[in-house]
Amino acid sequence: MKFGSWTYDGFKVDLRHKDEVEGTNLVEIGIDLSEFYLSVEWDILDVPAIRNEKFYTCCEEPYIDITFNISMRRKTLFYTVNLIIPCMGISFLTVLVFYLPSDSGEKVSLSISILLSLTVFFLLLAEIIPPTSLVVPLLGKYLLFTMILVTLSICVTVVVLNVHFRTPSTHKMAPWVKRVFLHLLPRLLLMRRPAYPDDSPKVMVRTCNGTELQPQDYVGGRCPSYDELPHYSGCRIHGPKEEDVVGPQLVEPLRRLHFCPDLQRAMESVHYIADHTRRYEDQMSQVKEDWKYVAMVLDRLFLWIFSVAVLVGTCGIILHAPTLYDTREPIDMMMSEVAIATFHHHKSLS
Repeated sequence: MKFGSWTYDGFKVDLRHKDEVEGTNLVEIGIDLSEFYLSVEWDILDVPAIRNEKFYTCCEEPYIDITFNISMRRKTLFYTVNLIIPCMGISFLTVLVFYLPSDSGEKVSLSISILLSLTVFFLLLAEIIPPTSLVVPLLGKYLLFTMILVTLSICVTVVVLNVHFRTPSTHKMAPWVKRVFLHLLPRLLLMRRPAYPDDSPKVMVRTCNGTELQPQDYVGGRCPSYDELPHYSGCRIHGPKEEDVVGPQLVEPLRRLHFCPDLQRAMESVHYIADHTRRYEDQMSQVKEDWKYVAMVLDRLFLWIFSVAVLVGTCGIILHAPTLYDTREPIDMMMSEVAIATFHHHKSLS
């Protein structure tokens, strides 16, 4: 605040501060704060006053003014509790998007929900902070940084989901993808793919006293009965029982057709087709599982990248706050008699 006279020059009106010391124009405490009521939003740090004597080109007389400089600092508790801490929590929620499994189907929904909550914070910030285009406040920078991270997380999540749901009929995995995402990156990211037991089909063989039953014992090219094979009458049959598969009403016909050449060839063909189909399905399933594992590796990779980005960005922006480095004590509490009386009153009540 500047106080002076434009009507009368310094020879007619000589302004001086009552606390001015001879030999200096500066007064350290230029404003009486004894009747000052404490503000809930601002702290007063310094109120110096200085006497200026200026000469203008129009006149030879000096013009005197006294300038009062009021240094204030915003109290940060309100913004810390209501804006900064919730925004930090929302920014760290961005990391959890990559920890959510792709099969849940909620990765994009979580990212968009975080983006909407940040938009609400932007609207609150626009109402609290005065509009200006000269400088961007630190809180606005932090919200903008968090919104950029959330937007990038949405884009990355879409890519991860695209990889997760790929199939062998639409995409072929390149060799470098297998080498990087199935072998190299999992070791660097401390990931281990679980090893499943071998569930390949087992071939059950029927034996008689330890000897495999072969179709060479056919009589006249037709299927022999048990009565026509006396050397099998005292043997012990080991293997799956017919009763367990087809029921007792079909056991006797199957026993008589057990060594029929035509049925043997048909069974071999059926087994071949079934094995081929099973191997094909296993290969397709393995490729799908490889794509899912690649998506899991991408999730883990971006989990670490976004965690580091959130930590570095949060610390980098918050550490630029001038309040952290301004250790001056406010003078309004020490010099205001109203504040001192209020403080002692509350202390006596407590």
